[in-house]
Amino acid sequence: MKIFPLLELPEEIQAVVVERAARNSIQDLFGLKASSRSMKALAERRGVYHFLDVLSVPWGLNMPYELLKVCYAEGNPSTLYIKGVKFFYTFDLKEEGLSLMKRAVDAGYERAVYTHAMTRVIFWGEGKYLSRIPRESLDRIGKLVRSIKWGWGLWHTPEFKERMALFISHILPKFYSCQCGNHVERDCPCLWHIDVTKDDNMCPHCLWLKEIGLFLREFEPVSLYRDTRKW
Repeated sequence: MKIFPLLELPEEIQAVVVERAARNSIQDLFGLKASSRSMKALAERRGVYHFLDVLSVPWGLNMPYELLKVCYAEGNPSTLYIKGVKFFYTFDLKEEGLSLMKRAVDAGYERAVYTHAMTRVIFWGEGKYLSRIPRESLDRIGKLVRSIKWGWGLWHTPEFKERMALFISHILPKFYSCQCGNHVERDCPCLWHIDVTKDDNMCPHCLWLKEIGLFLREFEPVSLYRDTRKW
């Protein structure tokens, strides 16, 4: 099988290939970068690191601060998201954190769309942002956001914990009192049963209550990239 003559393509096409590699994974980008001098030059040009999703980097690889700085300087949506989450949820810098998350939302970063919407509804009761999360992708994106377990629940501010307590005491009973979705009676109608009490036929209101409850129960700030104030 012949090797595809990538280097024989016009330079602008090669640049597109490098950008697509960056979108796919850091392994693909660095593999392409190591393949030739011309690819290395293209991979190091300004703008390439805008497309890299740093949250797709395997946990075993350490992201150098200098690389994070470069990504952030190029408006990389994943670094905007990480920094925004840390500022809002860990450092209690709400205005700065929300602004950074919003920039990632505007760039179309789906983790940011989900987290920004959850943040708005939990802290300000602004449910209109939930409509920006595609219904067909809600379960997948929610699991993706909540799958990062580097914070171990120790990085939340007291206000977040207060919001969780408020949800449990005032909102959660509404979820359990609604008989939609083949409701399973629970002796303890708590947050830990919210995802196993009703099936997918639950009403739209309960669907969103479940998703908010899961976010409160499982979401943790991205503590691996500390301290994000340095980049």
